[in-house]
Amino acid sequence: MEQIGYMKTQANLDVVFAALADSTRRAILLRLADGQASVNEIAAPFEISQPAVSRHLKVLERAGLIERNIDEQRRPAALKAEKMAAAVDWLNYFREFWGTSFKQLDDVLIRMQQTREEEE
Repeated sequence: MEQIGYMKTQANLDVVFAALADSTRRAILLRLADGQASVNEIAAPFEISQPAVSRHLKVLERAGLIERNIDEQRRPAALKAEKMAAAVDWLNYFREFWGTSFKQLDDVLIRMQQTREEEE
């Protein structure tokens, strides 16, 4: 893993992962993947207040996961996937590890099954 600019990258990832840690914020991102929406449109399916949704939007905006524009009386939010891509890249670093671990588990399970069949 590249160490150049590690602290800055780490801080950015911390903010992104902290924003993604909340299920309501993840649901908001899913909604915004379909297109921009106002706070009221985003708040509609949730059983939380509009101010609570606004607070979630501020967290997502600070993390760089959304942007808010001014459109007459509305301030629609739109998804910004660039910062999320950094988190995905970080997780992908471990994909080979997961693949190796699952392959090792598969090998153990196959040996167990073969031993069981031989005993029968």
